[in-house]
Amino acid sequence: MTASATTTAFSRRGSILHVEEVPLPEVAERFGTPCYVYSRAALTSAYQAYQAALADRAGRPALICYAVKANSNLAILDVFARLGAGFDIVSGGELARVLAAGGDPGKVVFSGVGKSRAEMRQALAAGILCFNVESVPELETLNAVAIELGRQAPVSLRVNPDVDARTHPYISTGLKSAKFGVPFEAALPLYRRAAALPGLTVRGIDCHIGSQLLDPAPAAEAATKIVGLVDALAAEGIVLHHIDLGGGMGIRYRDETVPSVAEYLAPLLAVMRDRQEQLLLEPGRSLVGNAGLLLTRVALLKHGEPKNFAVVDAAMNDLARPALYDAWHEIVKVSDGGTPTPARVYEVVGPICESGDFLGHARELSLAPGDPLAIMSAGAYGMAMSSNYNTRPRAAEVMVDGDQAFLVRRRETVEELYALESPLP
Repeated sequence: MTASATTTAFSRRGSILHVEEVPLPEVAERFGTPCYVYSRAALTSAYQAYQAALADRAGRPALICYAVKANSNLAILDVFARLGAGFDIVSGGELARVLAAGGDPGKVVFSGVGKSRAEMRQALAAGILCFNVESVPELETLNAVAIELGRQAPVSLRVNPDVDARTHPYISTGLKSAKFGVPFEAALPLYRRAAALPGLTVRGIDCHIGSQLLDPAPAAEAATKIVGLVDALAAEGIVLHHIDLGGGMGIRYRDETVPSVAEYLAPLLAVMRDRQEQLLLEPGRSLVGNAGLLLTRVALLKHGEPKNFAVVDAAMNDLARPALYDAWHEIVKVSDGGTPTPARVYEVVGPICESGDFLGHARELSLAPGDPLAIMSAGAYGMAMSSNYNTRPRAAEVMVDGDQAFLVRRRETVEELYALESPLP
């Protein structure tokens, strides 16, 4: 294993890769491939690292709101709900998942630029903690919906601080050119407007600058701008209950230098020192990314010039990140035992009919047909972004807890993929 396997929940015992106490070859045989495999111990450990880092905010407890978009499987939501987590959602569907998993709606914040009236009504009926409002039209629509229901909607404004997150442009969300949030310079008058609307109750402020952040400096810079705005609001009599500084902390996929949770949060907590507002955070990738892997199997080996191809039974529809972001995931053999075969440099690809269907470029591996492989650090934005392209059933999902493995999402059947469709009469 290389440095990207950052949790002891994944370890090699002899020649066999294990998830906690369960050998991965047994998972492959029992549940088939492709299959996502998660470690409950790794999920718990990641969450507890945030709890420990935030424990010193005596009298001003922080709320860790897991970003559901990273991985929305009910079993994962259930693990976090039992640990006391809140949830950051971006759709009515995600709210329904949180409630089905036993999450507390009073710990839910609703982000997203395009909330519908139906989703607003759903969230108001559930009694969520706060709406993170991202535009003037959304503010006015939410006010109207709340009045129709005879309620007051709790709101924060997602303020865009125009801070460069220094990450991939597709996942940088804090620049003024991004679709997210309201411009920093427009926030003060918009808060005045929100405070005057009868269907709204101003509760907080929200900021999220991007994902896969490895340097805490941009987040601390954004936090400094946000608390300055909070103080300006207080001077006008608009007193906020909470400050939501978003999420975005990155993980190690390859050879990145990744701070610990405590190291990453330290500059943000320094900005928040002596403040009375509740602190909210919205981590996603850092809670689940390295708690899961994608288990696949070599279907065939295609040797030739100038490249060798290892065709596996997982594909870009199962794990989109490599094709979408040119993202790197470590790929390892599940078992190093048996008769060795000569190592070759392979393109690890799937059976999808696209040239961009790859899971790893130029990987030196000793492979034979039928070998199970583990694609590491796949717990975030793996299954959540999967699709049925080429009419491929999505992968099964398995949760390992100690020496037991539980099927937490069965594999789809082909018939289910077209069950909602009808031929013309």
